[in-house]
Amino acid sequence: MGDQNTGKLNRLLAELGDTRLVSSRWLRAHNYSNSLVARYVGSAWLVSPARGVYMRKGGRLQWEGVIRSLQAGEGVPLHVGGRFALALQGHEHYLRLGDAGTITLYGPERPPGWVGKLSLKERLEFQGKGPFDLPAVQFTDEVSESVLTEQGLARHRAGSGADALVCSTPERAMLELCDSVSDAALVYEADALMQAMTTLRPQRVGVLLRHCRSIKAKRLFLALAERHRHAWLSHVPLDGVDLGRGKRALVPGGHLHPTYQITLPGDLDEHLA
Repeated sequence: MGDQNTGKLNRLLAELGDTRLVSSRWLRAHNYSNSLVARYVGSAWLVSPARGVYMRKGGRLQWEGVIRSLQAGEGVPLHVGGRFALALQGHEHYLRLGDAGTITLYGPERPPGWVGKLSLKERLEFQGKGPFDLPAVQFTDEVSESVLTEQGLARHRAGSGADALVCSTPERAMLELCDSVSDAALVYEADALMQAMTTLRPQRVGVLLRHCRSIKAKRLFLALAERHRHAWLSHVPLDGVDLGRGKRALVPGGHLHPTYQITLPGDLDEHLA
């Protein structure tokens, strides 16, 4: 192999590290021809865990590497949010059995098709854009922390030595979770998680509430926060927050919250850990 191609191979292997993947699209965009990639595979430098995607021979196929590859490498505007973002930040013991292994992803674009063909023990669940009207951001390394903060996002390391992933902060993750609530069991889960949300930042909550399009998510979030008497709630600026009109029946036969006009199960206390 010539010096030029050796240099290209070394750069590619450095880019991949132990857990990153690259797609055929990425390789073409970085001037790796199909024939050159085929030579790397034939020489056992690369392997293909699914059609159209490659990783380093001997690399480890892990969900963290997949998400990092999508965010920083492929430029796909997907972030870890909702239920799984809360699990990553220490609240997995509040989740229903089995949910801690379901990675909830949010963004305006679906993950590429090859993601669903990977042999991961975790399940990736695409939740769509979510309840916010915030502009999409590509989560490359060049994106500043201030831009992420404005969106209720932050970089989070999923484990020791792991690359940082862009995830929802607890404020945004709780609103995303509240938006997905569709039955009493999910209300119980959201309530248990809200009980633990003692340190949410009221200004950030206020900004996210103003940008949240889901009336259900906002009312449920605020009703559960009030139910647990969180000190930060009284400091949340609600000017410009649209809570809609009329009553919202979230669960049949529930109790209507007097302030936020949404029905909650009457037996919430019985389901708290």
